[in-house]
Amino acid sequence: MSILQSLDRFLSKVELVFLVLFLGSMVVLAFVQVALRNTLGSSFMWADTIVRHLVLWAGFMGAAMATSEERHISIDALTKFLSQRAKHGVAVVTGLFATGVCYFLAGAAWQFLLDEKGSGDELVLSIPTSVLSSRASLG
Repeated sequence: MSILQSLDRFLSKVELVFLVLFLGSMVVLAFVQVALRNTLGSSFMWADTIVRHLVLWAGFMGAAMATSEERHISIDALTKFLSQRAKHGVAVVTGLFATGVCYFLAGAAWQFLLDEKGSGDELVLSIPTSVLSSRASLG
């Protein structure tokens, strides 16, 4: 069991590194865009698109981190009045509900990926939009 816990801790640190990189890149790119627009009247065409994708990735990473630390949104007003056994039952039901939601979201992500691949659109520098979309839907 300690191998799995070590792997989980390692992956959590990797998620944190990526989240910091994504957030830092978003801040720097947004700042450079504003500075270029205000000083030179122009900007990088691709930066806004990259920032939008970084926002999505930061959301994915943040959600994964919140879930792994059990810090996601929960409503515990009613569970305060339940017994420990009933709380466990409620946790199982909400976990099953969350699993169902994830199933439908995975289906929507798969359909989105297929639509992106079919569109043939480019993100920047001749990189197809499906490249970032496929990484996001698989992550």
